[in-house]
Amino acid sequence: MTRVATTRLEGRGGEVLIGDDHPFAIIGERINPTGRARLTAEIVAGDMTTVQADAVAQVAAGARVLDLNAGVPGFDEPAMLSTVVKAVHEVVDVPLCIDSSTPEALEAAVPLAQGKVLINSVTAEAHSLERLLPLVKRLGAAVIGMANDEEGISMDPATRLAAARKVVEAAADHGIDRADVIIDPLTMPIGAAPDAAIAMFATIRLIRDELGVNVSCGASNISFGMPKRHTIDATFLTMAVLAGMNTAITNPLHAVVRDATMAADLLLGRDAYGAAWIADHRAAQAVQAQAAGEG
Repeated sequence: MTRVATTRLEGRGGEVLIGDDHPFAIIGERINPTGRARLTAEIVAGDMTTVQADAVAQVAAGARVLDLNAGVPGFDEPAMLSTVVKAVHEVVDVPLCIDSSTPEALEAAVPLAQGKVLINSVTAEAHSLERLLPLVKRLGAAVIGMANDEEGISMDPATRLAAARKVVEAAADHGIDRADVIIDPLTMPIGAAPDAAIAMFATIRLIRDELGVNVSCGASNISFGMPKRHTIDATFLTMAVLAGMNTAITNPLHAVVRDATMAADLLLGRDAYGAAWIADHRAAQAVQAQAAGEG
């Protein structure tokens, strides 16, 4: 398997390296108002209670980066995203993934982030590349590029590769290093497209071999509309790691998902002698023992 460039992110607590020689990096997905009425209402009101609770819980569960989204239609996204960034920094020190395609929101929020952030995301559409990549460069960030262009999302791995190539080449034209570009091939629901996972794994391999960059995805998309979603997500992530994926936006609070990525690290030689696996097991035992004692 072709080796890829290592992506470096930085938070107040230190750096996170994403690449073949490093543990799988879970990007916590929970701080996103989409489909969460209570969180939406709190963000609009400037109440950061759930935002901060989700930040702490995800980092405790193993998220190495946190995705922050404050996009609520009809409201002031730059102000709300800035408030979210500041609130998260009060309680955790991991690197941040700023989830917005609105230049005004990025210009307001990214400078508030402490360290080198990941911007999620640009597409291969000309208007997206032209308005966002100069901003990514100026802000000194890394970026997630979506493998779709004006033609939409294709199920053909070669077509997705072509869209990904547009992002990587346009980033280079703007002076953005290849290591600072992560491609999202766009996971489609397996319930709607039976070849969704197969196409994804083939696309991961193509992007790595042809472009030499890291690959990410929104992992829970694969199981949308299906029962026992966490089992599907965990299995999908394990297979995606074997195909060459080194990071994904997912929910670390689902233990089976988090455990699957840790087991993949162990089996691929990224967790020497199972040190992280054993430490995690002992920590879980300690929590159980404490709970039993308190009961």
